[in-house]
Amino acid sequence: MTKSATSNATRESRQAKRDPEGVRRDILSVAMEEFSQNGLSGARIDEIAARTRTSKRMIYYYFGDKEGLYKRVLEEAYAQVRGGEGNLELDDLEPVAALEKLCRFTFEHHRRNPAFVRMVMTENIHHGRHIRVSEAIRNVNRPAIEIMRRILKRGQDTGLFRPGLDALELHWQISALSFYNVSNTETFSFNFGDTLFSEAGQEALSAHVAEMLLRYVLKPEHITRIGKDG
Repeated sequence: MTKSATSNATRESRQAKRDPEGVRRDILSVAMEEFSQNGLSGARIDEIAARTRTSKRMIYYYFGDKEGLYKRVLEEAYAQVRGGEGNLELDDLEPVAALEKLCRFTFEHHRRNPAFVRMVMTENIHHGRHIRVSEAIRNVNRPAIEIMRRILKRGQDTGLFRPGLDALELHWQISALSFYNVSNTETFSFNFGDTLFSEAGQEALSAHVAEMLLRYVLKPEHITRIGKDG
């Protein structure tokens, strides 16, 4: 080993011993950007190492290999969005306000975190190969549907929401509208202009996504409640 390599290894060892969790967080943060921009095949471990002032050796020590790092980044991406949902304290809100808040949060999270959307797109290109073997992703996503079920049940118990609603379908609808806003930004802007992607346009879209979902779940006689409970 050269003198320079020995020096680098010593520095990395000291850094890891001083703050191993901080090192891992830095690697995951940079790796998420690298994978979301370049996909699994195009991402470079050398680039991640350089930007985190560490080495490929240390990255492999923590995450095993490139696919192990990618899988861990995907788990972190899902953990962040589900953690944000858990912090909304929706069970404390009236059902109309709770559903509106969840819709607005999802739309805002996705547009502020395009790396999450791109990671999901990449995983779909790979036919869900990594998500299928991740117990962590399965566990972190499971509560999302239960949260929706509780909101719907409260709305139905109070006579506000119509019967026959499906929590999984409603989750799909919110995700689809919020996801498309990010996944198709470039093509939509090229074809139709970027008015909808200005701050004012995004705020209007966010409000309208929530309104559409509320109009879908509310009984007709309660649709006038929209905008009065938020």
